[in-house]
Amino acid sequence: MAQSIYLSSSAYPQFSFKGDEQFLGRFVPKKTPCRLRLLSNSRVAPRAAYPVDSRAIEIPRRWYNLIADLPVKPPPPLNPKTFEPVKPEDLSPLFPDELIKQEVTDERFIDIPEEVIDVYRLWRPTPLIRAKRLEKLLDTPARIYYKYEGVSPAGSHKPNTAVPQVWYNAQQGVKNVVTETGAGQWGSSLAFACSLFGLNCEVWQVRASYDQKPYRKLMMQTWGAKVHPSPSTITEAGRRILEQDPLSPGSLGIAISEAVEVAATNADTKYCLGSVLNHVLLHQTVIGEECIKQMEAIGETPDVIIGCTGGGSNFGGLAFPFIREKLSGKINPLIRAVEPAACPSLTKGVYAYDYGDTAGLTPLMKMHTLGHDFIPDPIHAGGLRYHGMSPLISHVYELGFMETIWIAQTECFAGAIQFARSEGLIPAPEPTHAIAATIREALHCRETGESKVILMAMCGHGHFDLPAYEKYLQGDLVDLSFSEEKIKASLAKIPLLEPKLTV
Repeated sequence: MAQSIYLSSSAYPQFSFKGDEQFLGRFVPKKTPCRLRLLSNSRVAPRAAYPVDSRAIEIPRRWYNLIADLPVKPPPPLNPKTFEPVKPEDLSPLFPDELIKQEVTDERFIDIPEEVIDVYRLWRPTPLIRAKRLEKLLDTPARIYYKYEGVSPAGSHKPNTAVPQVWYNAQQGVKNVVTETGAGQWGSSLAFACSLFGLNCEVWQVRASYDQKPYRKLMMQTWGAKVHPSPSTITEAGRRILEQDPLSPGSLGIAISEAVEVAATNADTKYCLGSVLNHVLLHQTVIGEECIKQMEAIGETPDVIIGCTGGGSNFGGLAFPFIREKLSGKINPLIRAVEPAACPSLTKGVYAYDYGDTAGLTPLMKMHTLGHDFIPDPIHAGGLRYHGMSPLISHVYELGFMETIWIAQTECFAGAIQFARSEGLIPAPEPTHAIAATIREALHCRETGESKVILMAMCGHGHFDLPAYEKYLQGDLVDLSFSEEKIKASLAKIPLLEPKLTV
């Protein structure tokens, strides 16, 4: 009988088990005392675990910039007033200088500051886990692996960019940062980072999630952040929305408008974004860089890579380093983005210049969009309720390097229950989309007999999302889909522009 083993040290095990799962996570220093505890009534002693090559799972020292390797560069963002390509000085009211440089750079790699790596050591490298129990449940010949980012202090992948963003702001002498958050994963991550570097943090949380997920709000407040439901009466953008709809459930676009308005009108305040922009996805590539080394260490190559997409940070963080390897001809995986049925910006949106927020305060970005004033139904995957997709992911999609599908939330939660009851981890609503798509692929392999290697992005745990599970288990969770009329009305308002490039 396979045994479950826990390590009493705070480090994640860099062990490979011959039992039901393989954990390929954190390097345990030789001097770290570890006590193994057998979690079973069996009297059989656990087999000694043996380490995988530790060199394969060191924390990356550089972030990877996919733009440097693309055959066609992505279209530039536009100034919303002049419709000319954005200049670095246009972004200075919102971001510190170093992040602006990272946003526009063509450099292939960016060195990670030692102070940031020091914080990363709290949870990185994160484990790569083979889901053998899920494989057995599905009776599939496929081999399923998931890169688990839920081991961070905030419980998701978001601190990978929150920490450097706050550090760069602190280096420039900034004292206050503001942001938006959907499900609360990003807001709690930024609050955590601000608590480490002594910055004040103010968060506008989408109203639907603010009501659905009170413990995310409490996490932010525990780390010292001030949290407002969005739309709020604090900003002009929020008041305007509430005048039109006093019961508005809010959206990420609205919350962005509120945070950007505060940053733009206060000289001592900068804005932080948890997804969408180039520098955010750049920071998240630590996920994929680690994962490549972890898979090399066990002699595996992914045939299919699957991740959920809202703004794109989790998906891009895992996929971009693998796309680099694909472009170089080393591997050729199928890369699949999974969206919620209620907000399918890649599958149902248009590729056009649009605002990143509802009020039209941000630069215009060429992206797949449902329209900047599109307000999705309040699904439980609050982190995926964004009207647009990352411009860089949109560009990669246009180049044909990936594909996309959408899945309704009842199928996602059904997959999450299978995953939780086989693998033990309760996923956040966002990665349930990747789980559902992985199950589809694994069942297809059962039909065809193919032993594909499926790699999945598991971006966070669902410990504070249990009310959503309660609704599903009680049979009260319903599928919320997009409205064609609603999308058409929203798309009619986007500025379909092409950049006025100077020759």
